[in-house]
Amino acid sequence: MITVGIDVGSITSKAVLLNGSAWQSVLRPTGYSPRQAGREVFDELLDKAGLARADIGYIIATGYGRTTLDFADKAMTEITCHAKGAHHLVPGADMVIDIGGQDSKVIFTDRQGNVADFSMNDKCAAGTGRFLQVMAAAMGADVSELAELARGEEPVQISNMCTVFAESEVISLLAEGVGRGRIIAGIHRSVAKRVTAMAERIGKGELIAFTGGVSKNEGVREYLARELGREIVVAPESQLAGALGAALLAREKLLNAKVLHEKK
Repeated sequence: MITVGIDVGSITSKAVLLNGSAWQSVLRPTGYSPRQAGREVFDELLDKAGLARADIGYIIATGYGRTTLDFADKAMTEITCHAKGAHHLVPGADMVIDIGGQDSKVIFTDRQGNVADFSMNDKCAAGTGRFLQVMAAAMGADVSELAELARGEEPVQISNMCTVFAESEVISLLAEGVGRGRIIAGIHRSVAKRVTAMAERIGKGELIAFTGGVSKNEGVREYLARELGREIVVAPESQLAGALGAALLAREKLLNAKVLHEKK
């Protein structure tokens, strides 16, 4: 019983092939065409596994570009898929914080990794990977350098979370001679405060899994832990949570169909 989950994000596309307890993955930039990126990660995954489309029992697509993948059997929301995938990566997690390229999500889950409640920011870039990319560019840095540049620095106050106004504020702070490290630390703290406010609208989890591309940023992770007063767990495969969750849900679909067939 082989299933595939494909998570086409605004910045990165991911695909996971699940075969029993073993799984393989592919990750690549989405680029200008979500449809093409989704197809490419799927084809690359099949090549990697030495399989053909006919060998795959069920495919679920999720993420920003999920509706563009006409070869998938079903499209599901990233809320549902990230909850299931994060719960698998961090067993026992009852809260998932996912910060991706264009939105941020806080999800409460039950013991099976099903969504119990959630809060989501998808109306603007504030507190997302895109926000961090714009801030990094304003300081002449790559987004991958932010955590190291801010390490041990005292954060400066960042008043704006709107991407346009925050970028102007960063440029003004640089002109005043404020160090990049302090500014970045301030940005990390602002992102953490915004996500914490989202979380507090629905409660606080005991075991928190942090997923999405921004989960790789140690600075954001540390400020989130401070603001929430909880340990934040980041699995090595945290960026693949959505695709993994989609593959797990695809397997559930097949198992349920098998049970129904056997009952007839």
